[in-house]
Amino acid sequence: MIIGEVVDSIIATRKNEKLVGQKLLVVRPLESMSESCELVAIDNVGAGIGETVLVAQGSAARIGCGLEDAPVDAAIVGIVDEK
Repeated sequence: MIIGEVVDSIIATRKNEKLVGQKLLVVRPLESMSESCELVAIDNVGAGIGETVLVAQGSAARIGCGLEDAPVDAAIVGIVDEK
């Protein structure tokens, strides 16, 4: 799991049918995290641009957002109130 900041949103008019209706956000990991590139993550907790979030990756992301059979590699699973 990583901590990052939501920096943008993505609009995709054509995507896998399992992703229809899902909000996609761009997350930039904090400098202290080992990840250095931005991620596209499914958001099912209602995060917004500028918020600090927790991101699960891999199979934990699919399970955490209830999309076990969808092509999801990263999911926002929490909003950080305080670091």
